[in-house]
Parts: sequence; structure tokens; C-alpha cells
Amino acid sequence: MKSRTAATELIYGFHPVKEALAAGRRRLHRLLVAEPAEGRRKQELMAAAGRRAVPVDILAADKFQQRVKAGGHNGVAAVADPYPLASLRQALAAGRTDLPFWVILDQLKDPRNLGAIARSACCAGVDAMVVPRDRSAPPSPAAVKASAGALEHMTLVAVTNLARTVEQLKKEGFWVAGLDTRAGLTVFEADFKVPLALVIGAEDRGIRPLVEKHCDFTVAIPQQVTIGSLNAASAATVAFFEVVRQRHYG
Repeated sequence: MKSRTAATELIYGFHPVKEALAAGRRRLHRLLVAEPAEGRRKQELMAAAGRRAVPVDILAADKFQQRVKAGGHNGVAAVADPYPLASLRQALAAGRTDLPFWVILDQLKDPRNLGAIARSACCAGVDAMVVPRDRSAPPSPAAVKASAGALEHMTLVAVTNLARTVEQLKKEGFWVAGLDTRAGLTVFEADFKVPLALVIGAEDRGIRPLVEKHCDFTVAIPQQVTIGSLNAASAATVAFFEVVRQRHYG
């Protein structure tokens, strides 16, 4: 994940803009709305922008498209400060629960997968997500769009060395589990009623050996028919909600 140099970026799409306004975690400089602006959802966003004292610009449709460029914008966008990354220390200090649940993404490069995983993580009550600074999809507007705005509510930590971070979390009392199709233990057999950090590997090669070496154990999702493994986002969702099941419905 390369350092961001842009002073602002454009969040686009109804849900990303709505959740950015609701979360209030970063400054929104302007709300951009394409004509016609009379629709219910656009009016809802303009009202929310007014409550947060965010100026609204209503643009002709062609001018809006020239400004936003991306597809799937629903005729709304927001000029925003860069996504607010947290440090590991900040995320640990937040300590929202006595039974934390973190997710570690090992060089996941597709922003759509990052967004999809963030959406599932948010729904499953994940406390924080950790990503490497380099060779990893950043929390870009495309990722925020893919998350339907869920990334705006997530604590996202960018670290330099993932293996070292795993060791730090273990010292903080976390058990670290790697999701690996080759594991002998399934997600349904493992005990997730512990402070947990779950490692999800890259789309094409899974968890890197060095990172997996530092995990306490690995778990697999059992498949009835072997036609290849689930993609990263689908596998993550299954694992997340097994954690939820065990902790709240087991």
C-alpha cells in the first residue's frame, strides 16, 4: 500500500457517500449531485450533508460525469479527505471488547475483494482489519464502493511487516488462525471463543509461508465437491460467521 499524496479523493455511489456522512470519520469537503436532484435518495444525502455543514454542488449530468469519471456513481459523489488509516497502537487502545476479533489480510490485491471482505467483516462485528502497506489493495474509492460504504465504519490498520505484527498481536493475548485449504482442522471444529486474529491469504496463492509460520493454527472450510477453493471474500464470510455463531449462538 503506497503512501497517499493526494489531498482529497472522490467517494462515489449512494451507499459509500451515505456511510461516509454517517460515520463522520473523515472530512467531506463537498457533496456533488448530478441533475436531476429531486430523487428521494439524492434528497436524503443533501439533507445529511446539510446537517454536517457540507456544501452541495448540483451539476449538469455531463459535467458530473467529467468530474467523477467512474461508473456506478448513482449520480452522487463526495470530495473527501483520504481514508483514515489507524496505527496498530491506536487500534489496540480502542479495545472495544474483551473478546476481540481482528482480521489480517495477507497481500490481498483486488480492491473489490477488499471491499467485499470489509462489508462482511463489518456485518460480523470485526473490530479491526490489518493490511500490509505494500503490495496490497488500498482503501480506495473503488474499495469503498465495493464495500457498500462499510469501509467507512471499519478500523483499518496498515503495517510494514505482517509477520512481526502477528507476533505483536500474540503478545497482546490474541490467538492467530490462518485460513488454509490444506489445514486438517475445519472452521467448524476450531475454538473461536478466544481473542482472535484470522488471517486471509491473497486471491491467487493464499497465506505466505512466512506469515503462516507465525500463526498458532490453521483452519479450512470443508467442501463437499472439490472444484477449486472459494474466493477470498466468500471464504472470509463463511469463517467470519462461524466465529459469530460460536460466540453468540453456540
